[in-house]
Amino acid sequence: MSYELFVSLRHLKAKRTQKFISLNTWISVGGVALGVMALIIVIAVMSGFGKDLRDKILGTNSHVVVTNISRTGMEDYEVIIEKIAQIEGVNAAAPFILSQVMLTYGSNSAGVVVRGVDPDREGEVSDLEKNLVQGSLEMLEDLESSSGKPRRDGIILGKELAHRLRVQRDDAVAMVSPASRVTPMGLIPKIKLFQVVGLFESGMFEYDSNLAFISIRSAQKFFAMKGKVSGIEIRVIDIERADQVAAEIQDNLGFPYYARDWMRMNKNLFSALRLEKIVMFIILILIILVAAFNIVSTLFMVVMEKSKEIAILKSMGASRFSIMKIFSYQGLIIGVVGTAIGCVGGFTVVPNLNEIVGVIENIFGFTAFPSDVYYLDKLPSEIQYLDSFLIVIFSIIICFVASLYPAWRASRMDPVEGLRYE
Repeated sequence: MSYELFVSLRHLKAKRTQKFISLNTWISVGGVALGVMALIIVIAVMSGFGKDLRDKILGTNSHVVVTNISRTGMEDYEVIIEKIAQIEGVNAAAPFILSQVMLTYGSNSAGVVVRGVDPDREGEVSDLEKNLVQGSLEMLEDLESSSGKPRRDGIILGKELAHRLRVQRDDAVAMVSPASRVTPMGLIPKIKLFQVVGLFESGMFEYDSNLAFISIRSAQKFFAMKGKVSGIEIRVIDIERADQVAAEIQDNLGFPYYARDWMRMNKNLFSALRLEKIVMFIILILIILVAAFNIVSTLFMVVMEKSKEIAILKSMGASRFSIMKIFSYQGLIIGVVGTAIGCVGGFTVVPNLNEIVGVIENIFGFTAFPSDVYYLDKLPSEIQYLDSFLIVIFSIIICFVASLYPAWRASRMDPVEGLRYE
Protein backbone atom coordinates (compact mmCIF):
# COMPACT_ATOMS: atom_id res chain seq x y z
CA MET A 1 0.00 0.00 0.00
CA SER A 2 1.39 3.41 -1.00
CA TYR A 3 1.66 6.02 1.70
CA GLU A 4 -0.73 8.30 -0.22
CA LEU A 5 -3.49 5.66 0.01
CA PHE A 6 -2.65 5.01 3.67
CA VAL A 7 -2.96 8.73 4.51
CA SER A 8 -6.24 8.94 2.54
CA LEU A 9 -7.76 6.11 4.57
CA ARG A 10 -6.57 7.75 7.80
CA HIS A 11 -8.22 11.05 6.79
CA LEU A 12 -11.56 9.31 6.21
CA LYS A 13 -11.49 7.93 9.75
CA ALA A 14 -12.65 10.76 12.00
CA LYS A 15 -11.19 11.54 15.38
CA ARG A 16 -13.34 12.63 18.28
CA THR A 17 -13.05 16.28 17.27
CA GLN A 18 -13.88 15.56 13.61
CA LYS A 19 -17.26 13.80 13.82
CA PHE A 20 -18.85 16.33 11.46
CA ILE A 21 -16.36 15.51 8.70
CA SER A 22 -17.08 11.80 9.16
CA LEU A 23 -20.83 12.46 8.93
CA ASN A 24 -20.34 14.36 5.67
CA THR A 25 -18.30 11.45 4.33
CA TRP A 26 -21.09 8.99 5.09
CA ILE A 27 -23.67 11.36 3.57
CA SER A 28 -21.56 11.46 0.38
CA VAL A 29 -21.29 7.66 0.34
CA GLY A 30 -25.07 7.38 0.89
CA GLY A 31 -25.79 9.86 -1.90
CA VAL A 32 -23.68 7.91 -4.38
CA ALA A 33 -25.23 4.60 -3.24
CA LEU A 34 -28.77 5.99 -3.55
CA GLY A 35 -28.10 7.36 -7.04
CA VAL A 36 -26.55 4.12 -8.31
CA MET A 37 -29.34 2.00 -6.79
CA ALA A 38 -32.06 4.25 -8.27
CA LEU A 39 -30.41 4.12 -11.69
CA ILE A 40 -30.10 0.32 -11.69
CA ILE A 41 -33.73 -0.16 -10.58
CA VAL A 42 -35.23 2.37 -13.01
CA ILE A 43 -33.18 1.14 -15.99
CA ALA A 44 -34.12 -2.46 -15.12
CA VAL A 45 -37.85 -1.57 -14.96
CA MET A 46 -37.73 0.36 -18.24
CA SER A 47 -35.86 -2.51 -19.90
CA GLY A 48 -38.51 -4.88 -18.53
CA PHE A 49 -41.29 -2.70 -19.95
CA GLY A 50 -39.55 -2.62 -23.33
CA LYS A 51 -39.13 -6.41 -23.39
CA ASP A 52 -42.75 -6.94 -22.26
CA LEU A 53 -44.00 -4.59 -24.97
CA ARG A 54 -41.83 -6.32 -27.57
CA ASP A 55 -43.14 -9.74 -26.55
CA LYS A 56 -46.74 -8.54 -26.79
CA ILE A 57 -46.19 -7.03 -30.23
CA LEU A 58 -44.40 -10.14 -31.48
CA GLY A 59 -47.08 -12.30 -29.87
CA THR A 60 -49.56 -11.07 -32.47
CA ASN A 61 -47.21 -10.14 -35.31
CA SER A 62 -44.40 -12.05 -36.93
CA HIS A 63 -40.72 -11.11 -36.88
CA VAL A 64 -40.46 -10.31 -40.60
CA VAL A 65 -43.15 -9.50 -43.19
CA VAL A 66 -42.67 -9.81 -46.95
CA THR A 67 -45.05 -7.96 -49.30
CA ASN A 68 -44.94 -6.71 -52.88
CA ILE A 69 -45.96 -3.48 -54.56
CA SER A 70 -48.82 -5.10 -56.51
CA ARG A 71 -52.28 -3.89 -55.50
CA THR A 72 -53.90 -7.15 -56.54
CA GLY A 73 -51.82 -9.30 -54.17
CA MET A 74 -48.95 -11.79 -54.27
CA GLU A 75 -49.17 -14.76 -56.64
CA ASP A 76 -47.17 -18.03 -56.44
CA TYR A 77 -46.68 -17.41 -52.76
CA GLU A 78 -45.92 -21.07 -52.00
CA VAL A 79 -42.85 -20.88 -54.27
CA ILE A 80 -41.72 -17.73 -52.46
CA ILE A 81 -42.23 -19.42 -49.07
CA GLU A 82 -39.96 -22.28 -50.21
CA LYS A 83 -37.25 -19.77 -51.20
CA ILE A 84 -37.55 -17.95 -47.88
CA ALA A 85 -37.38 -21.20 -45.89
CA GLN A 86 -33.93 -21.92 -47.39
CA ILE A 87 -32.44 -18.69 -46.02
CA GLU A 88 -30.29 -19.09 -42.91
CA GLY A 89 -31.95 -17.86 -39.73
CA VAL A 90 -35.56 -18.43 -40.90
CA ASN A 91 -37.59 -20.68 -38.63
CA ALA A 92 -41.01 -20.73 -40.34
CA ALA A 93 -43.11 -18.84 -42.89
CA ALA A 94 -46.85 -18.59 -43.58
CA PRO A 95 -49.10 -16.57 -45.94
CA PHE A 96 -51.63 -13.97 -44.79
CA ILE A 97 -54.25 -11.59 -46.16
CA LEU A 98 -54.77 -8.18 -44.54
CA SER A 99 -57.67 -5.80 -45.14
CA GLN A 100 -59.94 -3.31 -43.41
CA VAL A 101 -63.62 -4.10 -42.94
CA MET A 102 -66.58 -3.18 -40.79
CA LEU A 103 -68.09 -5.68 -38.36
CA THR A 104 -71.68 -5.25 -37.24
CA TYR A 105 -73.81 -7.04 -34.68
CA GLY A 106 -77.28 -5.69 -34.06
CA SER A 107 -76.96 -1.95 -33.64
CA ASN A 108 -73.24 -2.14 -32.80
CA SER A 109 -70.51 -1.71 -35.41
CA ALA A 110 -66.74 -1.26 -35.49
CA GLY A 111 -64.15 -0.68 -38.17
CA VAL A 112 -61.43 -3.31 -37.78
CA VAL A 113 -58.45 -4.88 -39.47
CA VAL A 114 -59.16 -8.47 -40.49
CA ARG A 115 -56.33 -10.90 -41.11
CA GLY A 116 -56.73 -14.09 -43.07
CA VAL A 117 -54.34 -16.75 -41.77
CA ASP A 118 -53.53 -20.39 -42.44
CA PRO A 119 -54.68 -22.23 -39.26
CA ASP A 120 -52.13 -25.01 -39.85
CA ARG A 121 -49.12 -22.69 -40.12
CA GLU A 122 -50.06 -19.57 -38.14
CA GLY A 123 -48.95 -21.14 -34.85
CA GLU A 124 -45.42 -21.44 -36.26
CA VAL A 125 -45.00 -17.72 -37.03
CA SER A 126 -46.92 -16.01 -34.18
CA ASP A 127 -48.21 -16.62 -30.67
CA LEU A 128 -51.87 -16.17 -31.64
CA GLU A 129 -52.73 -19.72 -30.52
CA LYS A 130 -51.18 -19.05 -27.08
CA ASN A 131 -53.18 -15.81 -26.75
CA LEU A 132 -56.55 -17.50 -27.38
CA VAL A 133 -58.82 -17.41 -24.33
CA GLN A 134 -61.62 -19.25 -26.14
CA GLY A 135 -61.67 -21.53 -29.16
CA SER A 136 -58.78 -22.66 -31.37
CA LEU A 137 -57.28 -21.86 -34.77
CA GLU A 138 -58.54 -25.16 -36.21
CA MET A 139 -62.13 -23.98 -35.66
CA LEU A 140 -61.65 -21.31 -38.35
CA GLU A 141 -61.92 -24.05 -40.99
CA ASP A 142 -64.04 -26.55 -39.07
CA LEU A 143 -67.32 -25.99 -40.93
CA GLU A 144 -69.30 -28.42 -38.78
CA SER A 145 -71.02 -27.22 -35.60
CA SER A 146 -71.34 -29.19 -32.38
CA SER A 147 -74.79 -30.41 -33.51
CA GLY A 148 -73.31 -31.87 -36.71
CA LYS A 149 -74.91 -29.30 -39.01
CA PRO A 150 -72.91 -27.07 -41.40
CA ARG A 151 -72.13 -23.66 -39.96
CA ARG A 152 -70.81 -20.37 -41.23
CA ASP A 153 -67.13 -19.56 -41.70
CA GLY A 154 -65.41 -18.85 -38.37
CA ILE A 155 -63.90 -15.63 -37.07
CA ILE A 156 -61.74 -14.97 -34.01
CA LEU A 157 -62.14 -11.56 -32.35
CA GLY A 158 -60.05 -9.62 -29.89
CA LYS A 159 -61.51 -9.66 -26.38
CA GLU A 160 -62.00 -5.88 -26.31
CA LEU A 161 -63.55 -5.91 -29.78
CA ALA A 162 -66.03 -8.60 -28.70
CA HIS A 163 -66.88 -6.51 -25.66
CA ARG A 164 -67.42 -3.44 -27.84
CA LEU A 165 -69.70 -5.34 -30.24
CA ARG A 166 -71.34 -7.15 -27.29
CA VAL A 167 -70.94 -10.54 -28.92
CA GLN A 168 -70.17 -13.91 -27.42
CA ARG A 169 -68.89 -17.14 -28.82
CA ASP A 170 -71.15 -18.75 -31.48
CA ASP A 171 -72.81 -15.38 -32.28
CA ALA A 172 -72.91 -14.39 -35.96
CA VAL A 173 -71.38 -11.04 -36.97
CA ALA A 174 -71.74 -9.38 -40.36
CA MET A 175 -68.55 -8.41 -42.20
CA VAL A 176 -68.93 -5.50 -44.61
CA SER A 177 -66.20 -4.89 -47.18
CA PRO A 178 -65.41 -1.33 -48.34
CA ALA A 179 -65.13 -2.69 -51.90
CA SER A 180 -68.61 -2.74 -53.45
CA ARG A 181 -69.94 -5.17 -56.04
CA VAL A 182 -71.37 -3.96 -59.35
CA THR A 183 -74.83 -5.45 -59.92
CA PRO A 184 -77.81 -4.62 -62.17
CA MET A 185 -79.21 -2.81 -59.13
CA GLY A 186 -76.07 -0.65 -58.85
CA LEU A 187 -73.19 -0.73 -56.34
CA ILE A 188 -73.90 -3.06 -53.43
CA PRO A 189 -71.51 -3.52 -50.50
CA LYS A 190 -70.17 -7.03 -50.02
CA ILE A 191 -71.61 -8.53 -46.80
CA LYS A 192 -71.07 -11.94 -45.27
CA LEU A 193 -71.97 -13.50 -41.92
CA PHE A 194 -69.21 -15.09 -39.85
CA GLN A 195 -69.63 -17.13 -36.68
CA VAL A 196 -67.50 -16.16 -33.67
CA VAL A 197 -65.48 -19.29 -32.84
CA GLY A 198 -62.92 -17.82 -30.47
CA LEU A 199 -61.54 -14.81 -28.60
CA PHE A 200 -57.92 -13.76 -28.11
CA GLU A 201 -56.20 -11.43 -25.65
CA SER A 202 -52.71 -10.21 -26.54
CA GLY A 203 -52.39 -7.65 -23.74
CA MET A 204 -52.15 -4.78 -26.27
CA PHE A 205 -55.37 -2.73 -26.28
CA GLU A 206 -54.88 -1.63 -29.91
CA TYR A 207 -54.74 -5.24 -31.08
CA ASP A 208 -57.47 -6.57 -28.80
CA SER A 209 -59.93 -3.87 -29.90
CA ASN A 210 -59.17 -3.57 -33.62
CA LEU A 211 -58.10 -6.97 -34.91
CA ALA A 212 -59.96 -10.08 -36.11
CA PHE A 213 -58.81 -13.33 -37.72
CA ILE A 214 -60.45 -15.53 -40.34
CA SER A 215 -59.10 -18.44 -42.37
CA ILE A 216 -57.08 -17.61 -45.44
CA ARG A 217 -59.54 -19.59 -47.57
CA SER A 218 -62.45 -17.43 -46.36
CA ALA A 219 -60.40 -14.26 -46.90
CA GLN A 220 -59.48 -15.21 -50.47
CA LYS A 221 -63.14 -15.85 -51.24
CA PHE A 222 -64.49 -12.74 -49.51
CA PHE A 223 -61.90 -10.32 -50.94
CA ALA A 224 -61.84 -11.95 -54.40
CA MET A 225 -58.16 -12.91 -54.12
CA LYS A 226 -58.25 -16.45 -55.50
CA GLY A 227 -54.74 -17.89 -55.43
CA LYS A 228 -53.34 -14.66 -54.01
CA VAL A 229 -52.28 -13.31 -50.59
CA SER A 230 -51.28 -9.93 -49.18
CA GLY A 231 -47.89 -11.12 -47.93
CA ILE A 232 -45.86 -13.68 -46.03
CA GLU A 233 -45.19 -13.78 -42.29
CA ILE A 234 -41.79 -15.07 -41.15
CA ARG A 235 -40.47 -16.16 -37.77
CA VAL A 236 -36.70 -16.04 -37.32
CA ILE A 237 -34.55 -18.02 -34.90
CA ASP A 238 -32.92 -14.95 -33.27
CA ILE A 239 -35.22 -11.90 -33.05
CA GLU A 240 -32.23 -9.59 -32.52
CA ARG A 241 -30.99 -10.59 -35.99
CA ALA A 242 -34.37 -10.04 -37.64
CA ASP A 243 -33.08 -6.98 -39.52
CA GLN A 244 -30.16 -8.97 -40.99
CA VAL A 245 -32.46 -11.83 -42.02
CA ALA A 246 -34.88 -9.32 -43.60
CA ALA A 247 -32.00 -7.75 -45.56
CA GLU A 248 -30.92 -11.19 -46.81
CA ILE A 249 -34.51 -12.03 -47.82
CA GLN A 250 -34.70 -8.73 -49.68
CA ASP A 251 -31.48 -9.50 -51.54
CA ASN A 252 -32.71 -12.98 -52.49
CA LEU A 253 -36.20 -11.97 -53.64
CA GLY A 254 -35.37 -8.58 -55.12
CA PHE A 255 -37.90 -6.28 -56.79
CA PRO A 256 -40.96 -6.06 -56.47
CA TYR A 257 -40.84 -7.72 -53.04
CA TYR A 258 -40.28 -5.75 -49.85
CA ALA A 259 -39.08 -7.32 -46.57
CA ARG A 260 -39.51 -5.47 -43.25
CA ASP A 261 -38.49 -6.63 -39.79
CA TRP A 262 -40.37 -5.96 -36.53
CA MET A 263 -37.91 -3.24 -35.48
CA ARG A 264 -38.53 -1.23 -38.64
CA MET A 265 -42.32 -1.69 -38.48
CA ASN A 266 -42.39 -0.40 -34.86
CA LYS A 267 -39.48 2.02 -35.17
CA ASN A 268 -41.25 5.05 -33.70
CA LEU A 269 -42.48 3.19 -30.62
CA PHE A 270 -39.15 1.59 -29.72
CA SER A 271 -37.25 4.80 -30.54
CA ALA A 272 -39.49 6.65 -28.06
CA LEU A 273 -38.81 4.01 -25.39
CA ARG A 274 -35.05 4.22 -26.03
CA LEU A 275 -35.14 8.02 -25.83
CA GLU A 276 -37.13 7.88 -22.58
CA LYS A 277 -34.59 5.46 -21.14
CA ILE A 278 -31.72 7.80 -22.02
CA VAL A 279 -33.55 10.81 -20.53
CA MET A 280 -34.22 8.91 -17.29
CA PHE A 281 -30.54 7.95 -17.16
CA ILE A 282 -29.52 11.60 -17.48
CA ILE A 283 -32.06 12.75 -14.88
CA LEU A 284 -31.06 10.14 -12.32
CA ILE A 285 -27.35 10.82 -12.88
CA LEU A 286 -28.10 14.18 -11.22
CA ILE A 287 -28.50 12.30 -7.92
CA ILE A 288 -24.88 11.19 -8.23
CA LEU A 289 -23.87 14.76 -9.15
CA VAL A 290 -25.48 16.01 -5.92
CA ALA A 291 -23.42 13.41 -4.05
CA ALA A 292 -20.36 14.66 -5.96
CA PHE A 293 -20.96 18.17 -4.58
CA ASN A 294 -21.03 16.63 -1.12
CA ILE A 295 -17.67 15.05 -1.89
CA VAL A 296 -16.28 18.45 -2.91
CA SER A 297 -17.49 20.12 0.29
CA THR A 298 -16.25 17.23 2.43
CA LEU A 299 -12.78 17.34 0.87
CA PHE A 300 -12.55 21.12 1.27
CA MET A 301 -13.33 20.68 4.97
CA VAL A 302 -10.68 17.96 5.22
CA VAL A 303 -8.12 20.21 3.48
CA MET A 304 -8.85 23.04 5.92
CA GLU A 305 -8.69 20.62 8.88
CA LYS A 306 -5.50 18.95 7.68
CA SER A 307 -3.54 22.08 6.65
CA LYS A 308 -0.89 21.41 9.32
CA GLU A 309 -0.47 17.79 8.21
CA ILE A 310 -0.20 18.91 4.57
CA ALA A 311 2.50 21.42 5.50
CA ILE A 312 4.44 18.75 7.43
CA LEU A 313 4.24 16.31 4.51
CA LYS A 314 5.51 18.97 2.13
CA SER A 315 8.32 19.88 4.56
CA MET A 316 9.31 16.20 4.61
CA GLY A 317 9.62 16.20 0.80
CA ALA A 318 6.16 15.21 -0.42
CA SER A 319 5.54 16.49 -3.95
CA ARG A 320 2.45 18.36 -5.13
CA PHE A 321 1.44 15.28 -7.13
CA SER A 322 1.60 13.14 -3.97
CA ILE A 323 -0.66 15.61 -2.11
CA MET A 324 -3.11 15.54 -5.04
CA LYS A 325 -3.11 11.74 -4.96
CA ILE A 326 -3.90 11.72 -1.22
CA PHE A 327 -7.08 13.78 -1.63
CA SER A 328 -8.16 12.41 -5.01
CA TYR A 329 -7.90 8.91 -3.50
CA GLN A 330 -10.41 10.01 -0.86
CA GLY A 331 -12.96 10.96 -3.52
CA LEU A 332 -12.25 7.72 -5.36
CA ILE A 333 -12.74 5.66 -2.19
CA ILE A 334 -16.06 7.39 -1.46
CA GLY A 335 -17.17 6.74 -5.05
CA VAL A 336 -16.14 3.06 -5.08
CA VAL A 337 -17.73 2.32 -1.66
CA GLY A 338 -20.95 4.18 -2.52
CA THR A 339 -21.17 2.54 -5.95
CA ALA A 340 -20.60 -0.93 -4.45
CA ILE A 341 -23.35 -0.39 -1.86
CA GLY A 342 -25.69 0.94 -4.57
CA CYS A 343 -25.01 -2.07 -6.82
CA VAL A 344 -25.72 -4.51 -3.99
CA GLY A 345 -28.94 -2.62 -3.17
CA GLY A 346 -30.05 -2.45 -6.82
CA PHE A 347 -29.33 -6.12 -7.58
CA THR A 348 -31.19 -7.07 -4.38
CA VAL A 349 -34.28 -4.91 -5.02
CA VAL A 350 -34.85 -5.70 -8.73
CA PRO A 351 -35.53 -9.48 -8.34
CA ASN A 352 -37.86 -8.75 -5.39
CA LEU A 353 -39.49 -5.65 -6.89
CA ASN A 354 -42.98 -7.12 -7.19
CA GLU A 355 -42.95 -8.28 -3.56
CA ILE A 356 -41.85 -4.80 -2.45
CA VAL A 357 -44.58 -3.15 -4.57
CA GLY A 358 -47.12 -5.58 -3.05
CA VAL A 359 -46.08 -4.63 0.47
CA ILE A 360 -46.36 -0.91 -0.37
CA GLU A 361 -49.83 -1.47 -1.90
CA ASN A 362 -50.99 -3.31 1.24
CA ILE A 363 -49.65 -0.60 3.55
CA PHE A 364 -51.15 2.38 1.68
CA GLY A 365 -54.21 0.59 0.26
CA PHE A 366 -53.89 1.40 -3.45
CA THR A 367 -53.02 -0.44 -6.67
CA ALA A 368 -49.86 0.89 -8.30
CA PHE A 369 -50.50 -0.71 -11.71
CA PRO A 370 -54.19 -1.55 -12.33
CA SER A 371 -54.41 -4.52 -14.70
CA ASP A 372 -57.31 -3.00 -16.64
CA VAL A 373 -55.19 0.06 -17.45
CA TYR A 374 -51.66 -1.32 -17.89
CA TYR A 375 -52.53 -4.94 -18.84
CA LEU A 376 -49.85 -6.12 -16.41
CA ASP A 377 -50.15 -8.80 -13.78
CA LYS A 378 -46.74 -7.85 -12.39
CA LEU A 379 -44.15 -5.10 -12.73
CA PRO A 380 -41.73 -6.22 -15.46
CA SER A 381 -38.03 -5.78 -14.73
CA GLU A 382 -34.85 -7.10 -16.28
CA ILE A 383 -31.34 -6.27 -15.12
CA GLN A 384 -29.21 -5.00 -17.98
CA TYR A 385 -25.62 -5.82 -17.05
CA LEU A 386 -24.10 -3.59 -19.73
CA ASP A 387 -26.18 -0.64 -18.54
CA SER A 388 -25.27 -1.44 -14.92
CA PHE A 389 -21.58 -1.53 -15.87
CA LEU A 390 -21.90 1.90 -17.51
CA ILE A 391 -23.64 3.23 -14.39
CA VAL A 392 -20.76 1.97 -12.22
CA ILE A 393 -18.15 3.55 -14.52
CA PHE A 394 -19.99 6.90 -14.70
CA SER A 395 -20.46 7.00 -10.93
CA ILE A 396 -16.79 6.33 -10.13
CA ILE A 397 -15.58 8.82 -12.76
CA ILE A 398 -17.91 11.56 -11.45
CA CYS A 399 -16.71 11.02 -7.87
CA PHE A 400 -13.07 11.01 -8.94
CA VAL A 401 -13.43 14.18 -11.05
CA ALA A 402 -15.23 15.91 -8.14
CA SER A 403 -12.19 15.31 -5.93
CA LEU A 404 -9.64 16.79 -8.32
CA TYR A 405 -10.25 20.48 -7.59
CA PRO A 406 -10.00 20.18 -3.75
CA ALA A 407 -6.93 17.96 -4.25
CA TRP A 408 -5.37 20.56 -6.53
CA ARG A 409 -6.03 23.31 -3.98
CA ALA A 410 -4.41 21.16 -1.27
CA SER A 411 -1.33 20.60 -3.45
CA ARG A 412 -0.98 24.38 -3.94
CA MET A 413 -0.96 25.09 -0.19
CA ASP A 414 2.15 26.88 1.10
CA PRO A 415 3.77 24.90 3.98
CA VAL A 416 4.85 28.15 5.63
CA GLU A 417 1.21 29.27 5.87
CA GLY A 418 0.21 25.91 7.29
CA LEU A 419 2.84 26.06 10.09
CA ARG A 420 2.84 29.81 10.77
CA TYR A 421 0.68 29.68 13.91
CA GLU A 422 1.81 26.28 15.16
